Amino acid sequence: PQETPPAMKHPAATLLAIVLLCFSAAALGGLATADGVQTWYPSLVRPSWRPPNWLFGPVWTVLYLAMAVAAWNVLRVAPWPRSRQAIVAFGVQLVLNALWSPLFFGLHALGLALVDIVAMWLAIAVTIALFRRHSALSAGLMMPYLAWVSFASVLNAWLWWMNP
Repeated sequence: PQETPPAMKHPAATLLAIVLLCFSAAALGGLATADGVQTWYPSLVRPSWRPPNWLFGPVWTVLYLAMAVAAWNVLRVAPWPRSRQAIVAFGVQLVLNALWSPLFFGLHALGLALVDIVAMWLAIAVTIALFRRHSALSAGLMMPYLAWVSFASVLNAWLWWMNP
């Protein structure tokens, strides 16, 4: 019989650890965003179609929770050696996610942030493909995130172009 993956001997603790990891990336972004969104961002030429600032917090909260559940579910259904590629890809996209806000809001480096978000988009797409090998549910839970990052990429590109 197949042994229970170590991560799933304590599924609730594993889920909590992944949620904390995802929200650590969010906290890093939040620290970099706090000052920039109040002072620097309003000084940019911004498109009329951008979402209101208050929408970003709730959207990202839902996305980070969905991402965490997706990764946890992959670990739940696929023992570690089999899920390794998918979880590494998840980690790569999470690191790229954590870097975006410091680049954009902290350094005001719209071009570097654009490079980062395009790399993030690709890493999310790879993560979805790898998650799909183990769980359609996990891949599906990542799709809203890919959609939001697609929109954010267009917004980042627009801001970079209009604010040289």
